[in-house]
Amino acid sequence: MSSGGLELPPGDHGHEGGPADAPGGASGAVPAGAVSLAGGPEPAGGAEGARTGAELDWGADAWSEVRTRAQRAGRAYIWLNLIEQRLRSVVGAVLRPVYEPVHGGDDWVVAAAGPAGQEWVQRAVAVREVSRRKGYLLDSADDNVLSFLTLPQLRELMVQHWPCFEPYFDDRREIEQALDELEVTRNVVSRNRALSRAVLEQAERASARLLGVLGGGAGSPSADRLPIDAVEDLVGDRYADVVSVHPDRVRLQRQLPAEDLFGGARRLDAIGIGLNLLVQNFSGRRLVRLSEAGCRVRLLFLNPASSAVKRRERELGLRKGELSRSVEMNILHVRRVRAGLRDPSRFDIHVFDETPRFTAYLVEGQSSGIAVVQSYLRRARGMEAPVLVLRGGGRGVPKDADHGLFTTYREEFESVWEDSRPVS
Repeated sequence: MSSGGLELPPGDHGHEGGPADAPGGASGAVPAGAVSLAGGPEPAGGAEGARTGAELDWGADAWSEVRTRAQRAGRAYIWLNLIEQRLRSVVGAVLRPVYEPVHGGDDWVVAAAGPAGQEWVQRAVAVREVSRRKGYLLDSADDNVLSFLTLPQLRELMVQHWPCFEPYFDDRREIEQALDELEVTRNVVSRNRALSRAVLEQAERASARLLGVLGGGAGSPSADRLPIDAVEDLVGDRYADVVSVHPDRVRLQRQLPAEDLFGGARRLDAIGIGLNLLVQNFSGRRLVRLSEAGCRVRLLFLNPASSAVKRRERELGLRKGELSRSVEMNILHVRRVRAGLRDPSRFDIHVFDETPRFTAYLVEGQSSGIAVVQSYLRRARGMEAPVLVLRGGGRGVPKDADHGLFTTYREEFESVWEDSRPVS
Protein backbone atom coordinates (compact mmCIF):
# COMPACT_ATOMS: atom_id res chain seq x y z
CA MET A 1 0.00 0.00 0.00
CA SER A 2 1.51 3.33 -1.05
CA SER A 3 0.91 6.72 0.53
CA GLY A 4 -0.39 8.01 -2.79
CA GLY A 5 -3.34 5.63 -3.07
CA LEU A 6 -4.52 2.06 -3.31
CA GLU A 7 -2.42 -0.26 -5.45
CA LEU A 8 -3.44 -3.60 -6.87
CA PRO A 9 -2.07 -6.30 -4.57
CA PRO A 10 0.86 -8.34 -5.88
CA GLY A 11 0.20 -11.81 -7.22
CA ASP A 12 0.38 -14.76 -4.84
CA HIS A 13 3.43 -16.73 -5.91
CA GLY A 14 2.14 -19.83 -4.17
CA HIS A 15 -1.29 -19.78 -5.80
CA GLU A 16 -2.22 -23.06 -7.44
CA GLY A 17 -2.09 -22.71 -11.22
CA GLY A 18 -0.27 -19.35 -10.98
CA PRO A 19 3.06 -18.47 -12.57
CA ALA A 20 4.98 -20.12 -9.71
CA ASP A 21 3.62 -23.46 -10.86
CA ALA A 22 4.48 -22.94 -14.50
CA PRO A 23 7.11 -25.22 -15.95
CA GLY A 24 10.50 -23.78 -16.38
CA GLY A 25 11.39 -22.97 -12.76
CA ALA A 26 12.75 -19.48 -12.31
CA SER A 27 11.92 -18.48 -15.84
CA GLY A 28 8.20 -18.84 -15.01
CA ALA A 29 8.36 -16.80 -11.78
CA VAL A 30 6.64 -13.45 -11.50
CA PRO A 31 9.23 -10.64 -11.58
CA ALA A 32 9.47 -8.38 -8.56
CA GLY A 33 6.81 -5.68 -8.65
CA ALA A 34 4.68 -7.47 -11.27
CA VAL A 35 1.25 -8.98 -10.75
CA SER A 36 -0.23 -12.15 -12.20
CA LEU A 37 -3.40 -12.47 -14.24
CA ALA A 38 -6.72 -12.96 -12.46
CA GLY A 39 -7.47 -16.57 -11.57
CA GLY A 40 -8.93 -18.91 -14.16
CA PRO A 41 -8.39 -22.36 -15.64
CA GLU A 42 -4.79 -23.42 -16.16
CA PRO A 43 -3.95 -23.03 -19.84
CA ALA A 44 -2.51 -26.07 -21.61
CA GLY A 45 0.75 -26.06 -23.47
CA GLY A 46 3.36 -25.58 -20.73
CA ALA A 47 5.34 -22.39 -20.73
CA GLU A 48 3.85 -21.28 -24.04
CA GLY A 49 0.37 -21.43 -22.51
CA ALA A 50 1.30 -19.73 -19.23
CA ARG A 51 -0.79 -16.74 -18.31
CA THR A 52 0.66 -13.28 -18.50
CA GLY A 53 -0.56 -9.82 -17.61
CA ALA A 54 -1.96 -8.08 -14.52
CA GLU A 55 -3.68 -9.71 -11.57
CA LEU A 56 -7.19 -8.24 -11.56
CA ASP A 57 -8.40 -9.83 -8.34
CA TRP A 58 -8.32 -7.96 -5.04
CA GLY A 59 -7.36 -9.75 -1.89
CA ALA A 60 -9.05 -9.43 1.50
CA ASP A 61 -6.70 -6.61 2.58
CA ALA A 62 -7.40 -4.62 -0.57
CA TRP A 63 -11.16 -4.98 -0.18
CA SER A 64 -10.91 -3.98 3.46
CA GLU A 65 -8.97 -0.87 2.47
CA VAL A 66 -11.42 0.27 -0.20
CA ARG A 67 -14.37 -0.34 2.10
CA THR A 68 -12.71 1.82 4.73
CA ARG A 69 -12.18 4.55 2.14
CA ALA A 70 -15.79 4.30 0.97
CA GLN A 71 -17.08 4.54 4.54
CA ARG A 72 -14.97 7.63 5.23
CA ALA A 73 -16.03 9.24 1.97
CA GLY A 74 -19.69 8.49 2.70
CA ARG A 75 -19.43 9.98 6.16
CA ALA A 76 -17.76 13.11 4.81
CA TYR A 77 -20.36 13.37 2.03
CA ILE A 78 -23.18 13.47 4.59
CA TRP A 79 -21.56 16.40 6.38
CA LEU A 80 -20.88 18.22 3.09
CA ASN A 81 -24.47 17.65 2.01
CA LEU A 82 -25.79 19.12 5.26
CA ILE A 83 -23.53 22.16 4.95
CA GLU A 84 -24.44 22.75 1.30
CA GLN A 85 -28.18 22.54 1.98
CA ARG A 86 -27.90 24.81 5.01
CA LEU A 87 -25.79 27.36 3.13
CA ARG A 88 -28.18 27.27 0.17
CA SER A 89 -31.06 28.03 2.53
CA VAL A 90 -29.18 30.90 4.16
CA VAL A 91 -28.13 32.44 0.83
CA GLY A 92 -31.66 32.19 -0.52
CA ALA A 93 -33.21 33.69 2.61
CA VAL A 94 -30.85 36.69 2.60
CA LEU A 95 -30.36 37.49 -1.11
CA ARG A 96 -33.73 36.56 -2.59
CA PRO A 97 -35.60 39.52 -1.00
CA VAL A 98 -32.89 41.85 -2.34
CA TYR A 99 -32.78 40.70 -5.99
CA GLU A 100 -36.03 38.89 -6.76
CA PRO A 101 -38.35 41.94 -6.63
CA VAL A 102 -36.25 43.57 -9.38
CA HIS A 103 -35.22 40.61 -11.55
CA GLY A 104 -37.91 38.05 -10.75
CA GLY A 105 -37.94 34.27 -11.08
CA ASP A 106 -34.57 32.53 -11.13
CA ASP A 107 -32.93 35.53 -12.76
CA TRP A 108 -32.26 36.89 -9.30
CA VAL A 109 -29.50 34.29 -8.88
CA VAL A 110 -27.86 35.40 -12.15
CA ALA A 111 -28.07 39.02 -11.04
CA ALA A 112 -26.64 38.23 -7.61
CA ALA A 113 -23.68 36.40 -9.18
CA GLY A 114 -22.83 39.51 -11.24
CA PRO A 115 -20.14 39.69 -13.90
CA ALA A 116 -17.60 37.90 -11.69
CA GLY A 117 -19.80 34.83 -11.42
CA GLN A 118 -21.37 34.93 -14.85
CA GLU A 119 -19.55 31.84 -16.10
CA TRP A 120 -20.44 29.46 -13.26
CA VAL A 121 -24.00 30.68 -12.84
CA GLN A 122 -24.67 30.24 -16.56
CA ARG A 123 -23.26 26.73 -16.31
CA ALA A 124 -25.66 26.03 -13.43
CA VAL A 125 -28.56 27.32 -15.56
CA ALA A 126 -27.53 25.03 -18.42
CA VAL A 127 -27.26 21.98 -16.16
CA ARG A 128 -30.67 22.72 -14.74
CA GLU A 129 -32.20 22.88 -18.23
CA VAL A 130 -30.63 19.57 -19.23
CA SER A 131 -31.90 17.99 -16.03
CA ARG A 132 -35.40 19.22 -16.72
CA ARG A 133 -35.41 17.88 -20.28
CA LYS A 134 -34.11 14.46 -19.27
CA GLY A 135 -36.40 14.14 -16.29
CA TYR A 136 -33.65 14.13 -13.65
CA LEU A 137 -35.58 16.58 -11.47
CA LEU A 138 -37.81 14.31 -9.43
CA ASP A 139 -38.50 16.89 -6.71
CA SER A 140 -40.04 20.23 -7.58
CA ALA A 141 -38.18 21.78 -4.64
CA ASP A 142 -34.93 21.43 -6.63
CA ASP A 143 -36.30 23.01 -9.82
CA ASN A 144 -34.41 26.27 -9.36
CA VAL A 145 -30.98 27.60 -10.21
CA LEU A 146 -29.96 27.94 -6.56
CA SER A 147 -30.17 24.16 -6.13
CA PHE A 148 -27.55 23.70 -8.83
CA LEU A 149 -24.94 25.93 -7.22
CA THR A 150 -22.05 24.13 -5.54
CA LEU A 151 -20.51 24.86 -2.16
CA PRO A 152 -17.73 27.13 -3.53
CA GLN A 153 -20.28 29.09 -5.55
CA LEU A 154 -22.56 29.56 -2.57
CA ARG A 155 -19.58 30.72 -0.59
CA GLU A 156 -18.71 33.20 -3.36
CA LEU A 157 -22.21 34.67 -3.23
CA MET A 158 -21.90 35.04 0.54
CA VAL A 159 -18.51 36.75 0.32
CA GLN A 160 -19.55 39.09 -2.49
CA HIS A 161 -22.61 40.22 -0.56
CA TRP A 162 -21.21 40.13 2.96
CA PRO A 163 -22.86 43.45 3.98
CA CYS A 164 -26.21 41.67 3.48
CA PHE A 165 -25.13 38.76 5.72
CA GLU A 166 -23.27 40.78 8.35
CA PRO A 167 -26.37 41.57 10.47
CA TYR A 168 -26.93 37.82 10.93
CA PHE A 169 -23.38 36.55 11.56
CA ASP A 170 -20.69 37.96 13.82
CA ASP A 171 -17.51 36.48 12.42
CA ARG A 172 -16.95 36.38 8.67
CA ARG A 173 -13.45 34.97 9.16
CA GLU A 174 -14.73 31.95 11.08
CA ILE A 175 -17.19 31.09 8.31
CA GLU A 176 -14.59 31.46 5.56
CA GLN A 177 -12.03 29.44 7.48
CA ALA A 178 -14.48 26.58 8.04
CA LEU A 179 -15.46 26.60 4.36
CA ASP A 180 -11.78 26.54 3.36
CA GLU A 181 -11.25 23.43 5.49
CA LEU A 182 -14.29 21.77 3.95
CA GLU A 183 -13.10 22.54 0.43
CA VAL A 184 -10.16 20.17 0.92
CA THR A 185 -12.52 17.36 1.89
CA ARG A 186 -14.93 18.20 -0.93
CA ASN A 187 -12.20 17.91 -3.56
CA VAL A 188 -11.11 14.54 -2.19
CA VAL A 189 -14.64 13.11 -1.99
CA SER A 190 -15.79 14.43 -5.39
CA ARG A 191 -12.85 12.72 -7.10
CA ASN A 192 -13.02 9.47 -5.11
CA ARG A 193 -9.53 9.86 -3.76
CA ALA A 194 -8.26 8.51 -0.45
CA LEU A 195 -9.59 10.42 2.55
CA SER A 196 -7.41 10.10 5.63
CA ARG A 197 -8.89 9.87 9.10
CA ALA A 198 -7.25 13.18 10.07
CA VAL A 199 -8.89 15.04 7.17
CA LEU A 200 -12.25 13.40 7.92
CA GLU A 201 -12.10 14.43 11.57
CA GLN A 202 -11.09 17.97 10.59
CA ALA A 203 -14.06 18.13 8.20
CA GLU A 204 -16.45 16.91 10.90
CA ARG A 205 -15.20 19.51 13.36
CA ALA A 206 -15.43 22.28 10.75
CA SER A 207 -18.94 21.14 9.74
CA ALA A 208 -20.21 21.08 13.32
CA ARG A 209 -18.70 24.53 13.93
CA LEU A 210 -20.17 25.94 10.73
CA LEU A 211 -23.62 24.50 11.37
CA GLY A 212 -23.52 26.14 14.78
CA VAL A 213 -22.58 29.51 13.27
CA LEU A 214 -25.26 29.21 10.58
CA GLY A 215 -27.92 28.44 13.16
CA GLY A 216 -28.03 24.68 12.71
CA GLY A 217 -26.25 23.68 15.91
CA ALA A 218 -27.56 21.71 18.86
CA GLY A 219 -28.53 24.85 20.76
CA SER A 220 -27.85 23.22 24.12
CA PRO A 221 -24.60 23.50 26.09
CA SER A 222 -25.04 19.98 27.47
CA ALA A 223 -25.22 18.56 23.96
CA ASP A 224 -21.72 19.87 23.24
CA ARG A 225 -20.27 17.08 25.38
CA LEU A 226 -21.35 14.57 22.74
CA PRO A 227 -22.56 16.41 19.63
CA ILE A 228 -25.15 14.71 17.46
CA ASP A 229 -23.34 13.02 14.61
CA ALA A 230 -24.68 13.38 11.08
CA VAL A 231 -24.29 9.67 10.48
CA GLU A 232 -25.98 8.89 13.80
CA ASP A 233 -29.00 10.88 12.66
CA LEU A 234 -29.31 8.67 9.58
CA VAL A 235 -28.52 5.18 10.90
CA GLY A 236 -29.03 5.57 14.65
CA ASP A 237 -32.13 3.36 14.65
CA ARG A 238 -29.98 0.40 13.63
CA TYR A 239 -28.00 0.56 16.85
CA ALA A 240 -30.68 1.60 19.37
CA ASP A 241 -29.04 4.29 21.54
CA VAL A 242 -25.43 3.11 21.17
CA VAL A 243 -23.38 6.07 19.95
CA SER A 244 -19.92 4.51 19.87
CA VAL A 245 -17.92 1.47 20.95
CA HIS A 246 -14.31 1.59 22.16
CA PRO A 247 -11.99 -1.40 22.70
CA ASP A 248 -10.77 0.02 26.03
CA ARG A 249 -11.11 3.02 28.31
CA VAL A 250 -7.91 4.64 27.06
CA ARG A 251 -9.37 5.09 23.59
CA LEU A 252 -12.64 6.28 25.11
CA GLN A 253 -10.90 9.07 27.01
CA ARG A 254 -9.13 10.24 23.87
CA GLN A 255 -12.49 10.82 22.23
CA LEU A 256 -14.51 11.74 25.33
CA PRO A 257 -12.36 13.17 28.15
CA ALA A 258 -13.74 13.13 31.69
CA GLU A 259 -14.26 16.89 31.60
CA ASP A 260 -16.47 16.59 28.52
CA LEU A 261 -18.34 13.65 30.01
CA PHE A 262 -19.06 15.01 33.48
CA GLY A 263 -18.78 18.78 33.01
CA GLY A 264 -22.11 20.58 33.04
CA ALA A 265 -24.04 17.54 34.30
CA ARG A 266 -27.29 18.10 36.16
CA ARG A 267 -27.54 14.52 37.37
CA LEU A 268 -24.76 11.99 37.84
CA ASP A 269 -25.36 8.36 38.85
CA ALA A 270 -22.43 5.94 38.89
CA ILE A 271 -22.13 2.27 39.82
CA GLY A 272 -19.06 0.06 39.83
CA ILE A 273 -16.27 -1.41 41.93
CA GLY A 274 -14.11 1.67 42.44
CA LEU A 275 -15.47 4.26 39.93
CA ASN A 276 -11.93 5.12 38.80
CA LEU A 277 -13.08 6.92 35.65
CA LEU A 278 -14.70 9.57 37.85
CA VAL A 279 -12.52 9.56 40.96
CA GLN A 280 -9.12 9.44 39.25
CA ASN A 281 -9.89 11.63 36.23
CA PHE A 282 -12.19 14.32 37.66
CA SER A 283 -10.69 16.36 40.48
CA GLY A 284 -12.33 16.86 43.85
CA ARG A 285 -12.58 20.61 43.26
CA ARG A 286 -14.42 20.01 39.99
CA LEU A 287 -16.79 17.64 41.79
CA VAL A 288 -17.46 20.30 44.42
CA ARG A 289 -18.17 22.94 41.77
CA LEU A 290 -20.38 20.51 39.87
CA SER A 291 -22.44 19.75 42.95
CA GLU A 292 -22.63 23.39 44.04
CA ALA A 293 -23.92 24.25 40.55
CA GLY A 294 -26.93 22.01 41.22
CA CYS A 295 -25.84 18.57 40.06
CA ARG A 296 -27.45 15.64 41.89
CA VAL A 297 -24.76 12.99 42.55
CA ARG A 298 -25.29 9.35 43.56
CA LEU A 299 -22.22 7.11 43.73
CA LEU A 300 -22.52 3.37 44.27
CA PHE A 301 -19.31 1.50 45.17
CA LEU A 302 -18.74 -2.20 45.77
CA ASN A 303 -18.34 -2.75 49.51
CA PRO A 304 -14.56 -3.07 50.04
CA ALA A 305 -15.17 -5.51 52.90
CA SER A 306 -17.40 -7.85 50.86
CA SER A 307 -16.48 -11.30 49.62
CA ALA A 308 -17.10 -10.08 46.06
CA VAL A 309 -13.98 -7.88 46.28
CA LYS A 310 -11.88 -10.87 47.36
CA ARG A 311 -13.18 -12.93 44.43
CA ARG A 312 -12.39 -10.09 42.04
CA GLU A 313 -8.84 -9.87 43.43
CA ARG A 314 -8.35 -13.57 42.72
CA GLU A 315 -9.73 -13.20 39.19
CA LEU A 316 -7.29 -10.39 38.39
CA GLY A 317 -4.35 -12.03 40.14
CA LEU A 318 -3.96 -9.13 42.62
CA ARG A 319 -2.40 -9.37 46.05
CA LYS A 320 -4.80 -9.90 48.93
CA GLY A 321 -6.37 -6.61 50.01
CA GLU A 322 -4.99 -4.59 47.06
CA LEU A 323 -8.33 -3.96 45.38
CA SER A 324 -10.21 -3.37 48.62
CA ARG A 325 -7.69 -0.70 49.69
CA SER A 326 -8.05 1.01 46.32
CA VAL A 327 -11.85 1.11 46.70
CA GLU A 328 -11.52 2.41 50.27
CA MET A 329 -9.26 5.26 49.08
CA ASN A 330 -11.79 6.24 46.42
CA ILE A 331 -14.62 6.23 48.96
CA LEU A 332 -12.59 8.36 51.37
CA HIS A 333 -11.89 10.81 48.54
CA VAL A 334 -15.57 11.34 47.65
CA ARG A 335 -16.45 11.55 51.36
CA ARG A 336 -14.03 14.49 51.67
CA VAL A 337 -15.70 16.07 48.64
CA ARG A 338 -19.11 15.64 50.24
CA ALA A 339 -17.88 17.09 53.54
CA GLY A 340 -16.87 20.29 51.76
CA LEU A 341 -20.31 20.95 50.29
CA ARG A 342 -22.78 23.47 51.62
CA ASP A 343 -25.62 21.01 50.93
CA PRO A 344 -24.30 17.42 51.35
CA SER A 345 -27.82 16.02 50.94
CA ARG A 346 -27.45 16.23 47.15
CA PHE A 347 -24.31 14.07 47.21
CA ASP A 348 -25.04 10.46 48.20
CA ILE A 349 -22.51 7.64 48.58
CA HIS A 350 -23.66 4.03 48.93
CA VAL A 351 -22.04 0.59 48.89
CA PHE A 352 -23.47 -2.73 47.66
CA ASP A 353 -22.50 -6.33 48.42
CA GLU A 354 -23.63 -8.12 45.25
CA THR A 355 -21.40 -9.59 42.57
CA PRO A 356 -20.43 -6.63 40.32
CA ARG A 357 -21.62 -7.19 36.77
CA PHE A 358 -20.86 -3.84 35.13
CA THR A 359 -19.73 -0.30 35.76
CA ALA A 360 -21.87 2.54 34.44
CA TYR A 361 -21.76 6.33 34.53
CA LEU A 362 -25.19 7.80 33.78
CA VAL A 363 -24.80 11.52 33.13
CA GLU A 364 -27.77 13.72 32.34
CA GLY A 365 -27.75 17.37 31.35
CA GLN A 366 -30.58 19.81 30.84
CA SER A 367 -31.74 18.26 27.57
CA SER A 368 -29.65 15.17 26.88
CA GLY A 369 -28.01 12.23 28.60
CA ILE A 370 -24.86 10.17 28.14
CA ALA A 371 -23.95 6.81 29.61
CA VAL A 372 -20.56 5.09 29.65
CA VAL A 373 -20.91 1.38 30.34
CA GLN A 374 -18.39 -1.44 30.75
CA SER A 375 -18.92 -5.11 31.56
CA TYR A 376 -16.51 -6.79 33.97
CA LEU A 377 -14.36 -9.43 32.28
CA ARG A 378 -12.68 -12.22 34.24
CA ARG A 379 -9.08 -11.38 33.35
CA ALA A 380 -9.30 -7.71 32.31
CA ARG A 381 -9.17 -4.66 34.53
CA GLY A 382 -11.44 -1.68 33.96
CA MET A 383 -8.96 0.18 31.76
CA GLU A 384 -8.79 -2.82 29.41
CA ALA A 385 -12.49 -3.69 29.08
CA PRO A 386 -14.57 -2.64 26.04
CA VAL A 387 -16.70 0.48 26.47
CA LEU A 388 -20.17 1.36 25.18
CA VAL A 389 -21.24 5.01 24.94
CA LEU A 390 -25.02 5.48 25.01
CA ARG A 391 -27.21 8.49 24.43
CA GLY A 392 -30.30 8.90 26.53
CA GLY A 393 -33.04 11.52 26.36
CA GLY A 394 -33.19 14.73 24.38
CA ARG A 395 -32.57 15.60 20.76
CA GLY A 396 -31.36 12.98 18.32
CA VAL A 397 -32.39 9.91 20.32
CA PRO A 398 -34.02 7.12 18.27
CA LYS A 399 -37.76 6.69 18.49
CA ASP A 400 -37.43 3.37 20.33
CA ALA A 401 -35.10 4.81 22.98
CA ASP A 402 -37.45 3.60 25.71
CA HIS A 403 -36.22 0.12 24.88
CA GLY A 404 -32.59 1.13 24.49
CA LEU A 405 -29.61 0.27 26.64
CA PHE A 406 -29.60 3.59 28.51
CA THR A 407 -32.98 2.75 30.03
CA THR A 408 -31.85 -0.80 30.83
CA TYR A 409 -28.79 0.34 32.77
CA ARG A 410 -30.79 3.09 34.47
CA GLU A 411 -33.22 0.47 35.77
CA GLU A 412 -30.34 -1.76 36.90
CA PHE A 413 -28.78 1.15 38.78
CA GLU A 414 -32.03 1.96 40.57
CA SER A 415 -32.52 -1.69 41.50
CA VAL A 416 -29.08 -2.00 43.09
CA TRP A 417 -29.42 1.42 44.74
CA GLU A 418 -32.56 0.30 46.57
CA ASP A 419 -30.68 -2.66 48.08
CA SER A 420 -27.50 -0.73 48.93
CA ARG A 421 -26.39 0.88 52.19
CA PRO A 422 -25.38 4.53 52.70
CA VAL A 423 -21.86 5.54 53.69
CA SER A 424 -21.86 7.86 56.67
